[in-house]
Amino acid sequence: MGVKTAISLKEVNLLFPGYNFTHIEPTTNGIMDTTYILKDNRTAFILKKYERDVSQKVCIEKELLKYLATCNCNTPRFLTQNKEWYLYTKLQGEMPKSTQLFHIQALARFVSTLHKVSKAFTKSAPFLQQYDINLMLTFVKKHHFYYYKKLSSLQKFHLKQEGFIHGDIFKDNTLFKGNSIAVFDFIDGGVGEFSFDIAVALLAFNPKNRPLHVKSFLKTYNQNSRQKIPLKQLQKQIKTAAKFYALLRINHDKKTKRAKEMYNAS
Repeated sequence: MGVKTAISLKEVNLLFPGYNFTHIEPTTNGIMDTTYILKDNRTAFILKKYERDVSQKVCIEKELLKYLATCNCNTPRFLTQNKEWYLYTKLQGEMPKSTQLFHIQALARFVSTLHKVSKAFTKSAPFLQQYDINLMLTFVKKHHFYYYKKLSSLQKFHLKQEGFIHGDIFKDNTLFKGNSIAVFDFIDGGVGEFSFDIAVALLAFNPKNRPLHVKSFLKTYNQNSRQKIPLKQLQKQIKTAAKFYALLRINHDKKTKRAKEMYNAS
């Protein structure tokens, strides 16, 4: 569900009188925040309301998006805000229904560029700082002990601080137009380890863990990056990322269906 807070076209135009929106469309992707697509007579926009306290994160994301716009990254631009509503440019393309090799290669090129430039962006907090892993494990131990035994190793989970990582490059945070990829929703990113960022992306785009897709990603990434990621390191990180997102999903959903899908993907 992409909408938790309803808003009408009339209300949107009152919030942003400098625009003349003619169409509003609720989205269906996403589980955390409210997202609408807006249109005027010429272009499209994204309207968001964050259904949680992310005021500090929004300030960081604004600066990050402004910085990435100068670094040849296909990411949205923040336009303006009114109260709890935020307006962004809408990127072109469609979310892929099935993953082909050219999707993997485009993803690898984007991530390598992001990591190359994000080393200089040091204003964000560590990625893991926003998560209380021990508290989440306590919930799983109490309610889903079978999964606790699988996930308890996350008590020792830590990430090197190599640069800003998105940390959430799932398909619903991407759009493809031909061989070009656009990536959005950096709000939950932070300083972390590049191999973890890659592992999360591959969990989404390669859920069956096909060796060809992993090797193709790494080949493209390493060709475009000074910091080479070894296959063995990535394979280990994929298992860790799967456990981490399984833990998040159990705590968010209070059940294990989506967590099982994630854990099996590794």
